[in-house]
Amino acid sequence: MQFIDQARIAVQGGRGGDGIVAFRREKYVPAGGPSGGDGGHGGTVWLEADPNLQTLLDFKYKRLFEAPEGRRGGPNRRSGASGDDLVIRVPCGTEVRLQDSEELLGDLTEPGDRLRVAAGGRGGLGNAHYLSNRNRAPEKFTEGKDGEERQLQLELKLLAEVGIIGLPNAGKSTLISVLSAAKPKIADYPFTTLVPNLGVVRRPSGDGTVFADIPGLIAGAAQGAGLGHDFLRHIERTRLLVHLVDASSPDVTSDLAVVEQELKAYGHGLDQRPRILALNKMELLSPDQLEAARAALAALWEGEVLLISAATNSGLDGLLAEVWKELGIQ
Repeated sequence: MQFIDQARIAVQGGRGGDGIVAFRREKYVPAGGPSGGDGGHGGTVWLEADPNLQTLLDFKYKRLFEAPEGRRGGPNRRSGASGDDLVIRVPCGTEVRLQDSEELLGDLTEPGDRLRVAAGGRGGLGNAHYLSNRNRAPEKFTEGKDGEERQLQLELKLLAEVGIIGLPNAGKSTLISVLSAAKPKIADYPFTTLVPNLGVVRRPSGDGTVFADIPGLIAGAAQGAGLGHDFLRHIERTRLLVHLVDASSPDVTSDLAVVEQELKAYGHGLDQRPRILALNKMELLSPDQLEAARAALAALWEGEVLLISAATNSGLDGLLAEVWKELGIQ
């Protein structure tokens, strides 16, 4: 399945039905009064969060959504039927903004959350509304109003409590694959992961916590370089970040600094988010080399530098213990 996390759509509320001009015409009432009915209201367009959807792919193929129109009024003061509402289903975690002003209209995070994005037009009035002492046979009516029309920008931000970040090829996908049942593409070259991967990791209490493996960041990601700018938004909702550094890198301190700088440059409080630093691929270094790499990172990092190997499952219990501690989970 193709992962699409941004989409632009147009929504149009249904037009209201017209009122009509009509008069009572019965056998023994030769001069009956006005009886034109009102038009029905146009349908309203809603967005609804659906937990069964994972991507905005559907909006790549259909971008215009119009609610049905209201029906015109009938004789004998009969109102026209209102148009049915149109419900557009989107993934949980979808932000909705106006295209032109980028004003935030809503954030659909919980299953069943609804947002009205285009109101239907009011139905017109029939001539029965214009009966008065001075005008006993009005021929006035009003037309239905047009529905609201909007151009929307949809952005999907994944709902994960823990985000796994790091430079390309740091071992993020391998880590999420051994911690959860997720099966991301894994290979020994940079940018293997081109879309975020989600995995559910079992807590000590038995329920699950969602981890997100974010595609590798590079220098300049916050300004749009590489893949980072497209996917940094997916860690905005996380409560905790796990920063992986490749122990076999020629310069582990530079690798750490690059990602930390991108978090700061992107903003949205990411550089203030609680973070755990882990030196991955420890099996590739000798004990002396590993200790030197850890000491170099420790000189720049306030907290503990964990040593792990996602490939051999070493140190992962300690990593998860730190994760649960930071999340307040016992």
